[in-house]
Amino acid sequence: TLAIVAGISVANIYYVQPLLNMIRHELGISEFRTNLIAMVTQIGYAAGLLFITPLGDLYQRKKIILANFLVLIFSLLTIALAHNIHVILVASFLTGACSMIPQIFIPMAAQFSRPEHKGRNVGIVLSGLLTGILASRVVSGFVGELFGWREMYYIAAGMMFVCAVVVLKVLPNIQTNFRGKYSDLMKSLLALVKEFPQLRIYSIRAALNFGSLLAMWSCLAFKMGQAPFHANSDIIGLLGLCGVAGALTASFVGKYVKRVGVRRFNFIGCGLILFSWLLFFVGENTYLGIILGIIIIDIGMQCIQLSNQTSIFELSPRASNRINTIFMTTYFIGGSTGTFLAGTSWQYFGWTGVIGTGILLTSCSLVINIFAKK
Repeated sequence: TLAIVAGISVANIYYVQPLLNMIRHELGISEFRTNLIAMVTQIGYAAGLLFITPLGDLYQRKKIILANFLVLIFSLLTIALAHNIHVILVASFLTGACSMIPQIFIPMAAQFSRPEHKGRNVGIVLSGLLTGILASRVVSGFVGELFGWREMYYIAAGMMFVCAVVVLKVLPNIQTNFRGKYSDLMKSLLALVKEFPQLRIYSIRAALNFGSLLAMWSCLAFKMGQAPFHANSDIIGLLGLCGVAGALTASFVGKYVKRVGVRRFNFIGCGLILFSWLLFFVGENTYLGIILGIIIIDIGMQCIQLSNQTSIFELSPRASNRINTIFMTTYFIGGSTGTFLAGTSWQYFGWTGVIGTGILLTSCSLVINIFAKK
């Protein structure tokens, strides 16, 4: 149940990616301003992770999840009805902020698993989350092509209502593990950052690579809309299926993190992502180059994300929600930075600028990994 609801919830962040060109044409705005929708959604997600996820240690998680679903229904309907880019940006921020629900589920899977099953169970929830990311692009691409981009958000609001009912019926009440005020809870985040240098390393090197991944996805719709492809939203959405390799990799990586080691997985991941950017450069005008690049960049990203994210929970099990908050907030700050830099690079240098952005971000992560001990 956690895996399925996580996938449906996180999908809200990614529906927009294949629809960007459609939104741009209907609203009559530039590619740069359209790209801000994806960026603001990711900033909202980072804000939700930072300010909402820690509440899982302070209040009943079930109530927090249900409150987020209610806000999501409102924000998704607002996007569907909006005819102004500024309204869409505000609603997109709220959508991103309240779509952090999977990041309450992942610590739950870690906290209530036996030590020998922790990596596997976190991998199952992450696989559900990744499947939601992949399916979101495919579904929104087809719905956009058949019915229009607004209809996708009406459907999304309906799915949030169904998820709220499922959570109300299925999820048990879980005891909180932090005593104190919200301000004390937020101060404890800083204390955790200072206390665990490994947490800083794990978070930053994963965030830089996530920025590299989203640099590609945030500009892919613009790239595929040009010659020689002239692809519509359904084709762009179908390319999301190439990332299924990443979803399958998640459960595999979860099993072998202990044996292979976090640092080695990060070297493997960075190598794969850099190779994928080479494919995007060499095969930029062929479907083969684009498809292979997407498959390899997703596999590389899962090597990095899951190895780092599984390892952070061993630092302080009782602070699992707050540890995950720090990791995922940093992660999505990296994602929104990559989206912004890629959008800017696209405006001035086209696809070559996007490739340069991706290579730069992953190279920075690689340098951190070289000097890191773990």
